[in-house]
Amino acid sequence: QVQLVESGGGSVQAGGSLSLSCATSGYTYSRDCMGWFRQAPGKEREGVAAIVRNGGTYYTDSVKGRFTISRDNAKNTVYLQMNSLKPEDTAMYYCAADAAPCPDRVYNYLYRGQGTQVTVSS
Repeated sequence: QVQLVESGGGSVQAGGSLSLSCATSGYTYSRDCMGWFRQAPGKEREGVAAIVRNGGTYYTDSVKGRFTISRDNAKNTVYLQMNSLKPEDTAMYYCAADAAPCPDRVYNYLYRGQGTQVTVSS
């Protein structure tokens, strides 16, 4: 079992920044793959970013150059630094984890947190 607890969401104006954190616990091998996905009301889930244990990363095109995912394996924490936020980034953001090999979609990872709301106003 893996437990994930997100924090750091909130409201910000367009162009601003937010930093999300995801504290994890549980079997280490089940956290080889870590990532964030989001879902806005009336829209499909979207994988935002992912990071594997050795540091390899993935970003969806819409956030490249603006978001940065990182992980601190010693602290069992994953981060998502979000800069130059846009209104279209407004969504509930979820942290997710799974064992390797990583599923091809972050929202298909086996474990997920409760989510944290990010709201960007224009």
